[in-house]
Amino acid sequence: MVEIDTTPRWVDSCEQLAALCAQWRQQRAVALDTEFMRSRTFYPQPALVQVGDGRHCYLIDNLAIEDLQPLRDLLLDTAVTKIMHSCSEDLETLERLLGVIPEPIFDTQIAAAISGMGAGLGYAATVRELLSIELPKSETRSDWLQRPLSDAQKTYAALDVAWLPVLYGALLKRLQEQQRETWLVEDCATLVATARSPQPPEFYYQKVKGAWRLRGKHLAVLQDLCTWRECEARTRNMPRNHLLKENLCMTMAQQLPRHKGALSQAGLEGRALREHGDRLLQLISRALERSDLPTRLPQPLNRQQGELLKLLRKEVASIAERENLPAEILIRKKELEALVLARDPQLQGRLCGWRAEVVGRPLLKALRHLRKEEMK
Repeated sequence: MVEIDTTPRWVDSCEQLAALCAQWRQQRAVALDTEFMRSRTFYPQPALVQVGDGRHCYLIDNLAIEDLQPLRDLLLDTAVTKIMHSCSEDLETLERLLGVIPEPIFDTQIAAAISGMGAGLGYAATVRELLSIELPKSETRSDWLQRPLSDAQKTYAALDVAWLPVLYGALLKRLQEQQRETWLVEDCATLVATARSPQPPEFYYQKVKGAWRLRGKHLAVLQDLCTWRECEARTRNMPRNHLLKENLCMTMAQQLPRHKGALSQAGLEGRALREHGDRLLQLISRALERSDLPTRLPQPLNRQQGELLKLLRKEVASIAERENLPAEILIRKKELEALVLARDPQLQGRLCGWRAEVVGRPLLKALRHLRKEEMK
């Protein structure tokens, strides 16, 4: 294993950054991570970008550097693989900071899962498993926007990228031996595509707990309230529930309040009532006049469908054991439920990729067999 200097190297000038990025663009791969804050904001507040080149660890102070274009160019350079771990929030942070989503990426959490190590392994657990190195956890909840950062913060941030290049080499070798490298490439490309095309605000009502209970005008009200909440939270850059709690959206959709007194009875009080009351009443009124009502959401599985789901889960578990893969990465609960609910089940979304042969078609075959057995 190449000796790595884990001493944090602070980068806070345009000249330093430009020189380093030119150097990194000559490499096959670099490790990448971010530190950010978002407890009181909708969007992450980028506070630090870490880069590891397999020899040293660099901490880029994006708060001090005016021209981050060299870093942007590095992230867009498709000749350089960006090694990251569980990178969904990091992709969002980099998009917020630089307006770009890096590609191609090699997510070591996904790679570990595909190679058979287990689903959802954290960075420290992956390092411990593959390299027998223990990493500190003391600065997990640090204030990364403060300056200067403490030595402990800098060390913690540097270690977040120090071992990623080594993990990359070890995991890539395992995937190649298992002939699963293309699986990793496919899943990472999907991750990038999802980051570039987040779900539109008008679909957020589908995430509300119990939304399947609503229909017609009630569901239209919920959709419009959730759409407004999502757009307003983004505009104001504040957490959704700081603006309007999700359960309040559901209550208003059920009760259809038509005046401020009814809004108060539904649970909207104080400043929220004064600030948003008129707008919410307007949204409810307009939603009740809609002719394009949303389709009712799928109901929870009935008993017969639940039994079918259990049998398919056993099939997934059997496939996972045979392939030495975590069942969680083969198929998601919603994907499995969609197969059960569909009259004519088809492979869609992720199941059209490498999962089609591994789990998709075997499940369709098992599903057809089980339904034939039910009809006897």
